[in-house]
Amino acid sequence: MSGAVRIVLVEPSHPGNIGSVARAMKNMALDDLILVRPRVFPHPEAVALAAGADDVLAAARVVDSVAEAVADCVLVAGTTARPRNLTWEFATPREAAARIAALPEAARAALLFGPERYGLSNEDLNHCAFLVRIPANPAYCSLNIAMSVQLLTYELLLAREAPAGRMQFEAPLADAGELEHFYAHLAQVLKDVEFEDRTGYLMDRLRRLFNRTALDRNELNLLRGILAAVSGWRRRRGQPESE
Repeated sequence: MSGAVRIVLVEPSHPGNIGSVARAMKNMALDDLILVRPRVFPHPEAVALAAGADDVLAAARVVDSVAEAVADCVLVAGTTARPRNLTWEFATPREAAARIAALPEAARAALLFGPERYGLSNEDLNHCAFLVRIPANPAYCSLNIAMSVQLLTYELLLAREAPAGRMQFEAPLADAGELEHFYAHLAQVLKDVEFEDRTGYLMDRLRRLFNRTALDRNELNLLRGILAAVSGWRRRRGQPESE
């Protein structure tokens, strides 16, 4: 089980929180931790609060961006305290855990946790297939990062112990890095064909659409082929007819 789910902390400001997260992860048999632009790491306070999860801290990787942190993941979910709205799909920790547990065994998922003070940015959320909101007292719903990680990883442990079917695909799922190449290709083709973006959020909406569909690599290659055909047709159409 270890390693199939990655915990990603985005810009954690307190080293003690990093240590507490490592402890929560080890309690639930997870050890894949990535830190995106931490303010301070490594740090003695992180080791102290890890309380025996030093191996998780020692293996933790520091990267410069969320894109780098999730590049090899086929499913990315972001945690948020924002109220539900019509723009995003929301899930409870239990629902999210069930979706992750149903992935093929070789697939890797990531759970994103934002900075302590203000959470994940819209740019960070663009990498997510859905958002996870932890039910809590509406009058006081302040959970620190370690609490949130503990709750979600506990649900993951339960979901993995329960017998369940797994998704079957004809090819491995496309990971986030491959999707980023597709989004860049899609954005360029939309620009080339002068598709009108009336809201200014076209690519954000298209990203959310494809992020939640769990594309496999054959399906992604099919979409890339369609985009290439559109580009080729447009180039041929723009050429003068030969005499």
